[in-house]
Amino acid sequence: MPEEADTENVTELFKLFGDSTRLKIMMALDVTELCVCDICEILDMNKSAVSHQLRVLKDANVVVSRKEGRNVFYSLCDDHVKVIIETAMEHVSEKL
Repeated sequence: MPEEADTENVTELFKLFGDSTRLKIMMALDVTELCVCDICEILDMNKSAVSHQLRVLKDANVVVSRKEGRNVFYSLCDDHVKVIIETAMEHVSEKL
């Protein structure tokens, strides 16, 4: 069995995917890098709510940001996150 700390870390990671708003943000970022205003428009949410969720995702090392002038652009931190999202979508799309 894995170490307890490792299983706790995986549990915390899956909690991020358990929130539909965060999942939608990650799914949007799975397609392309986006700024907060783009995410707000895509999800029809206000800037404060999106910024809060992005902070949670960034603190958990799921998304990264880069600054370009006055804009901050967000993207998924690595391909592992993409694989988790895409695998989950494939799984729920399967016909039984």
